[in-house]
Amino acid sequence: MSKCQIKDKFYIDNQPLQILSGSIHYFRVVPEYWRDRLEKLKNMGCNTVETYIPWNFHEPKKGRFEWEGIYNICKFIEIAQELGLYIIIRPSPYICAEWEWGGLPAWLLAEPGMKLRCSYQPYLNHIKDYYQVLIPKLTPYQIDNGGKVILMQIENEYGYYGDDTAYLQYIADLMRDLGVTVPFVTSDGPWSKNVFTAGQIPDVLPTGNFGSACQWQFSQMKKMMPENKPLMNMEFWAGWFDAWGNKKKSSSKLAVNKLDYDYVVKNGHNINIYMFHGGTNFGFMNGSNYYGKLTPDTTSYDYDAPLSEDGQMTQKYYAFREIIKNRLGSSFVPDIEFSTKIEKKAYGKIKWTSRADLFENLEKIAQPKQSVLPLSMEEAGQSTGYILYRSKMKDNVSADSLVFKKCADRVQAFADQKKVFTAFDKEICSEQKGHWPLTFKEGKEWKISSKEGSCLDFLVENMGRVNFGHKLEDQKKGISEEVLINTHAHYNWEIFNLPMDEEQMQLLQEKANWKKEGDSNPAFFKFEFELETPENAYGDTYLDFAGWGKGCVWVNGFNIGRFWEIGPQYSLYIPGPLLHSGKNEIIIFESEGKRSESITLADKMKWKK
Repeated sequence: MSKCQIKDKFYIDNQPLQILSGSIHYFRVVPEYWRDRLEKLKNMGCNTVETYIPWNFHEPKKGRFEWEGIYNICKFIEIAQELGLYIIIRPSPYICAEWEWGGLPAWLLAEPGMKLRCSYQPYLNHIKDYYQVLIPKLTPYQIDNGGKVILMQIENEYGYYGDDTAYLQYIADLMRDLGVTVPFVTSDGPWSKNVFTAGQIPDVLPTGNFGSACQWQFSQMKKMMPENKPLMNMEFWAGWFDAWGNKKKSSSKLAVNKLDYDYVVKNGHNINIYMFHGGTNFGFMNGSNYYGKLTPDTTSYDYDAPLSEDGQMTQKYYAFREIIKNRLGSSFVPDIEFSTKIEKKAYGKIKWTSRADLFENLEKIAQPKQSVLPLSMEEAGQSTGYILYRSKMKDNVSADSLVFKKCADRVQAFADQKKVFTAFDKEICSEQKGHWPLTFKEGKEWKISSKEGSCLDFLVENMGRVNFGHKLEDQKKGISEEVLINTHAHYNWEIFNLPMDEEQMQLLQEKANWKKEGDSNPAFFKFEFELETPENAYGDTYLDFAGWGKGCVWVNGFNIGRFWEIGPQYSLYIPGPLLHSGKNEIIIFESEGKRSESITLADKMKWKK
């Protein structure tokens, strides 16, 4: 069998290999398009594909694993192998990746005292349980077992987070015990010795993550690495991600990208383009950052990558392809006939046919939990989506002030099902804002006079857990501590889980009261339309949500992600395989009371200019 070795270079069967890799996250691409994206990677001249494996994607609830369809990592690997691509797998418990909580499963937060990314035994036990299922799925694809997996990563950018090298060694030893035989790598930023060396352990190759100044970065890395080891940029950031509220779509300077990529290829170093193809944050799986304020990432993870969110070969793609061809020869850039036929389709305007009010249908789609105190989303057994807290005021009592001791991320307050205010991030924090009443955009004050016991509803949205930095352990969502009304704690709550997952959406379809009319409360809107999809081809389209406020969208039962009128993303990508000939259905959940009569399915993406 073949073997991968790390000496002064990477070697396969004693033949030197310059790794020219690109990142494709199978979990951000519908499986029908995996082959297309991998073919385009090879066509550009790359010989390797890299992917993370997100723990929360595959074990959404403790002990319940998902491996079929878009979860089928083995199928993705097999397609890459069929195309002759080498594979780098990064299955670390934490991945960052602008993904919900950096890939950590939210159910960890329901465990009192949980500590992350260190030698805390309960955390290590959960990793072991997960790896005992995951790792045996990967080991048959290692190069010394006849496959094409040449490297695996043990943790991700750990030098930014901590210095518990015993934790890193535990993961390495566990993976070895479970049958991993290929070389291990780590990856960190090389511009700081404290960062780059904190993530290193013996017999594991350090690699660097950086997006520019490759010559200088490699020179810094070399000083902090074992002698005579190959240099690799594990994440060449040739673009960047977007957050809701940004002024425009992120983009890199192509001229700078070309200089850096050319330097690496010309000098025989190793590189993985992050991202080669970004894809989409389907569902509620976008991450967030927190630098002074919460910045949730957009549904599109286009990343200004060489291959766009919808699989188009960009100017950057052709520039990198030309560099590989010029430096290494035409044999490195095969002209591949792409096997998947993809068209862009504009299906025009579609009007909604019926709506289901959230409050009217709440108990039809969610069974309330009774609790003296509010429970966090995680304590209530939920990871993502929305959660609603309901309570009643006592008769003849007015609510003159309100303090949330702890509430995340975005809350809408309703009194007798009439919206009173919306608050996001720091607007909720009692330490920052004192107590309400405060005036919000709605122009009203939070003050309720109650003669017969007003019903209070707080609809809270998890906007995406922070995926990087030292706020990782502070990511409980929903209301996780007391609510103070009139300066004292208010008790006795009904809690409605609204994950808006497949099971709940099925209940909505079967049991909800769908009507033609309604008010401005949060509601679901149904669109039904007939299509004749292209024969032997997929018809991609783009949902323009102009006129709609904020919410999320399901296409034939698949959650394609969030929308928000603040941009910079103004449409959602609908991959062709989600549509079919005959009757199709789109459901939109809209929370702000801002909605139009229709949506438009266009033939291109729309961004803030």
